[in-house]
Amino acid sequence: MMHSMTGYANAGGAYGGRQISVELRAVNHRYLDIQFKMPDDLRHLEGRMREIIAAKVHRGKLECRVQWQTTGTAATEGLQVNRALVAQLAQLNSDLRKQHKDLAKLGVADLLRFPGVLVAEPEDEEALAEGVLALLNRAMADFNQSRAREGEKLQQHLLARLDDINDIVHALMQLFPHLLQQHIDKAEQRLRDAMAHIDDDRIKQEFVIFMQKADVDEELSRLQTHIAEVRRLVSEHKGSVGKRLDFLMQELNREANTLGSKAIAAESTQASVGLKVLIEQMREQVQNVE
Repeated sequence: MMHSMTGYANAGGAYGGRQISVELRAVNHRYLDIQFKMPDDLRHLEGRMREIIAAKVHRGKLECRVQWQTTGTAATEGLQVNRALVAQLAQLNSDLRKQHKDLAKLGVADLLRFPGVLVAEPEDEEALAEGVLALLNRAMADFNQSRAREGEKLQQHLLARLDDINDIVHALMQLFPHLLQQHIDKAEQRLRDAMAHIDDDRIKQEFVIFMQKADVDEELSRLQTHIAEVRRLVSEHKGSVGKRLDFLMQELNREANTLGSKAIAAESTQASVGLKVLIEQMREQVQNVE
């Protein structure tokens, strides 16, 4: 299936007391360029995340953003009291009060504020990592569905332009023998008028050169070959085809320019211009194809 390089997707879920979201956003780029924006605690996952993305995306500048926030109750649910430290503090307070009668008795709030009394439970880092990777896979599925939908639109656009190009080429192929004969007749008469003293062999030599310059059979044939190849790539939906289509757009444009340089009638010039307009429209859209 043809994919666009542009796309967006977002997936979220709760893991280990944290609300996590994974966002994917891509714009056009000649090659695959992946950038990550996420908490430092997750940087060790970058290699695995890059592999997941690169297995399904081949072109585009893609940003993967991971964000998290602690859920409302998780801030306190994961705390434990260091009872040994509390006992030491209480005993110290009792001993000091015996020596200094003016010292106040420590309350619960005083004890809880002391550094190290409240200890957070260690997070299950593996479960958190698996949660992030699961969200990334979910986001990638949505992301590729979005790119596939855009790819279908691109496919229809390219196929429609190919039909128009093919119509121009076929029309010119049907018309060209007549245009060429008209051009030859006019040129022959002008040549005879201008070179009445030159023998027929010289005239024949000049016509050989003229025919070589006016012959566009090869250009029309190559245009048909390139059209067929573009249609195959666009229709078959196999793998990444953007770079191949880039090259074919250059080749189509090359043949259209050569056709214009060999134009022997207004119809040929118009055909060349029409082809270049359509090819440029295709080239602009091919920039969006993976």
